[in-house]
Amino acid sequence: MSLYWRIFLLNASVLVVAVLLLFGPVTVSTPVLLGEAIVLVAGLVAMLLANALLLRLGLAPLQRLTRAMRTADLLRPGRRAAVAGRGEIADLTRTFNTMLDRLEAERAASTARVLSAQEEERRRIAQELHDEVGQTLTAVLLQLKHTANHAPDELRTELHQAQETTRTSLDEIRRIARRLRPGVLEELGLHSALRSLASEFSTRGLTVRPHIESGLPKLDHETELVLYRVAQEGLTNTARHAGATRVDLRLRRLPHGGVGLLVKDDGRGIGRAPDGAGLSGMRERALLIGADLTIREGEDGGTEVHLSTPSGKATP
Repeated sequence: MSLYWRIFLLNASVLVVAVLLLFGPVTVSTPVLLGEAIVLVAGLVAMLLANALLLRLGLAPLQRLTRAMRTADLLRPGRRAAVAGRGEIADLTRTFNTMLDRLEAERAASTARVLSAQEEERRRIAQELHDEVGQTLTAVLLQLKHTANHAPDELRTELHQAQETTRTSLDEIRRIARRLRPGVLEELGLHSALRSLASEFSTRGLTVRPHIESGLPKLDHETELVLYRVAQEGLTNTARHAGATRVDLRLRRLPHGGVGLLVKDDGRGIGRAPDGAGLSGMRERALLIGADLTIREGEDGGTEVHLSTPSGKATP
């Protein structure tokens, strides 16, 4: 039954009851007596309440669909509005769910293209930093060393300071290039890349402890890259915002055959902070391989980032 006919019949039933009352024993005098007024008001209130109740029952599926539309989030796929009954609202709900399927598929495809282009751009920038800026700074460093060896004593100290500044800048350029293009991931694999990442983020005030299980399934390159980037973003957020002193970086096999990544710190926690570019980027990368990503407060405080890959991502 269509929504139009449902509402029409609901209101028609109330009007029919009102007409039947006119043929009943109840009469109205002129002027209206108190008892008659009470009966009329009570009947009116009863009809209004009945009409409100029937309309609420009839429009409840539409309200559920509205809530589903309001809470839909393409970064958290899989949520669908429940289809109840038949009619226009059921058809509308199915159409909305179909639209969500299409939007999620299109977003996944576009995200894959964007992230692929982003990785290519990172490789290009890292290569230019290494080949152009890195070589230029190396040449400057050698030139400063040669000049310092032949400079007067009063200038030698300043030239040595310039050398140290140039050497520090060269190390920073190499560090940025490594983060842009994780060569260790391509050359030595995910295990060594995560250990290198933990060592890179470990400082005097922050200890990163890697825990990587042995015998993990071999993953395809795309999945390894997502795991590495999520771990990198999680450690970056911890170092910048958490005020933590300790981070656990874990990689383990899951019961269903996939791989689980955990980045857990002892910092101030994420609280109710909205997702920034970093967290949204992690969610998009997780969607790229069909992984489940959870970011939450730890039981003992701090923040926990969980990434669970599907079992089908292991390579034979």
